Amino acid sequence: MLRGMGVVGVRVRVGYALGSVATGSFGRVPGLLLLPYLTDTLGIAAVVAGAIVLLPKALDVVLNPVAGRISDRHQSPRGPRRPFLLRGGLSLAACFALLFAVPDLGSKVFDAAWVLLAFVGCATAYAFFQVPYIAMPAEITDDYTERTRMMSWRVAVLTIAILISGGSAPAIRDAIGGRDGYRAMGLTVALLLAIGTFGAYYGTRSAPTGAVRETTGTLREQLRVVAQAANFRWLLITLVLQALAIGSMLAGIDYLARYVLRNPGAATIAFVCVVGPALLVSPLWLAIGNKFGKKTGFLLASAVLGLGAIAVIPAQHVPTWCVYLATAIVGVGFTGVQVFPLAMLPDVAAVDAARSGVRRAGVFTGIWTAGETLGLALGPGLYALVLAAGGYVSSTNRDAIQPGSALTAIVIGMSVVPALLIAVSFFALKRYRLTAEEVLEAR
Repeated sequence: MLRGMGVVGVRVRVGYALGSVATGSFGRVPGLLLLPYLTDTLGIAAVVAGAIVLLPKALDVVLNPVAGRISDRHQSPRGPRRPFLLRGGLSLAACFALLFAVPDLGSKVFDAAWVLLAFVGCATAYAFFQVPYIAMPAEITDDYTERTRMMSWRVAVLTIAILISGGSAPAIRDAIGGRDGYRAMGLTVALLLAIGTFGAYYGTRSAPTGAVRETTGTLREQLRVVAQAANFRWLLITLVLQALAIGSMLAGIDYLARYVLRNPGAATIAFVCVVGPALLVSPLWLAIGNKFGKKTGFLLASAVLGLGAIAVIPAQHVPTWCVYLATAIVGVGFTGVQVFPLAMLPDVAAVDAARSGVRRAGVFTGIWTAGETLGLALGPGLYALVLAAGGYVSSTNRDAIQPGSALTAIVIGMSVVPALLIAVSFFALKRYRLTAEEVLEAR
């Protein structure tokens, strides 16, 4: 059992939340700009570009549970998780700077290979940062409400980080232009990754870590136990489907701005519309969760997210402000689907630890982050397939003329497809059964 740990101090909340500067920046910028970088700057075909975006993240399906298992077994005066934050985060920053720094040697094969290898490095480093980071709340506090409060702080910082990184990244790219614009953007985001790493590492140095509890059994045995946890399984399926939907929507923003709205600068505005509402509605989602329960809040947030995706469908035929409004609705739902699952995962892990007497938070988190990462990676890959089906023309000229079918595909990929995925996720989330009373009994 964990020691009795309830409300944590503001310093720990802020310190933990600062890690979202790293997770938010890496979790969103590649999804927003890597596919356009490949198709419209390096001139790589959409199908090949989609594979390059997908394959490194698919590696995390295997790697993340391993990272979780390693951090579960690690013992250190600094806590079982914190040492991995520093190593993984700084490695991620270095690899990210290289990701968008492809030398111009005139070879598409070389360009593709460089991006693939650098993205593999990013995915590997991120696994060893993200998995221990997300596992920490289950060990910092055993209070059901405090975990939601911690997640609301985290989402607030996450929102600011995404606004800064996702909003400035296209602006930096466009201000400088070409490959140099992407290089400058890569270095800027790498600096944000380093800031988030140091913030989380030093900010949580006084956080409780719970009683040291040895893990038992092999990784395969623990994965089997986790797979048999019904509440975790349904929560994970919901997460993957929604990450796939969000990944597809984010991948489409740059294409929508340039080819449908015919204003490259609209990418930054649309991205801010998606992320910006979180600064206003995070407290609202927190209040809804506290009053009606996390599951009810999650269902409501999912419904709003799906409604926003549907509202994007007529983007080719309505004024630009209507498209911005639709993306803002997406943003309101997006905030909720960030808050609630991150607050529900520690509950599942803590109940399992209380009932089994074994620390498996890292394994739970490893599988969780693998699912989220895979979904966010599959999203752009799925979007690339929709573009290819619509006859999208890849070119080193970012002003290439696109056929009408490609314009339709650009909209469908970030509206109809995500809406269908979110609708399916409802069926999985409805089967989640863990209650607040069960979590309190496990304390």
